Amino acid sequence: MKNLKISVCGLSILLMLSGCDASNTTKGAAIGAGGGAAIGAAIGQLIGHNTKGTLIGAAIGTAVGTGAGVLIGKKMDKAAAAAAAVQNAKVEEVTDANGLKAVKVSFDSGILFPTSSATLQAKAKSSLTQFAGVLKQYADADVAIQGYTDNAGWKNSTPEQSVQKNQNLSLQRAQSVQEYLLLQGVGSSQIKSVEGLGEANPIADNSTKAGREQNRRVEVYLYASEEMIKAANAGTLN
Repeated sequence: MKNLKISVCGLSILLMLSGCDASNTTKGAAIGAGGGAAIGAAIGQLIGHNTKGTLIGAAIGTAVGTGAGVLIGKKMDKAAAAAAAVQNAKVEEVTDANGLKAVKVSFDSGILFPTSSATLQAKAKSSLTQFAGVLKQYADADVAIQGYTDNAGWKNSTPEQSVQKNQNLSLQRAQSVQEYLLLQGVGSSQIKSVEGLGEANPIADNSTKAGREQNRRVEVYLYASEEMIKAANAGTLN
């Protein structure tokens, strides 16, 4: 019963903070006080800040202390600021599966790829070169890459075939981003997952041209690695 009360309390605090302008440092303290990773799996989906149910990070077996949450929050604030300086990048703060703050960086397909293609354009390479510098600066943050498409059908294809083709294209686009980041010196061990989610999780109205452009996108997430969490718990995270 005591553990249940702690979890509910922590969840209430986090839901309250998600609706205001509290900094990552403040939110990190609340997470630590509420039990951290012990309730992270329950709250990650609820306060994902427009991630449409996407969860990143593997839940760890130990709670994240108050001080650790503060340190990780400060680290992610800095990572978000660095990513925001990248040309053509849209940066949002989200929550990972451990209830810790993470950074979501979005690149739309108008910047990254020609229509129906997974070949990076020159201006996309310029942005990703800058972004690779951010990832190398925050090499203790794990990375997840997710590709998406709109729901437009393919010529001479059934609806089912179009869905599968969009799924394949979204994966190819995510892989193109991964491959380019690796060429720029990002460590292969830092990139933990590369997924193509096709038409899933639209962020805009697919019935309009502008909405479809927004839905054709690649998202890159930076979140606390297990090593970062251990360093934060030990008070040694910089």
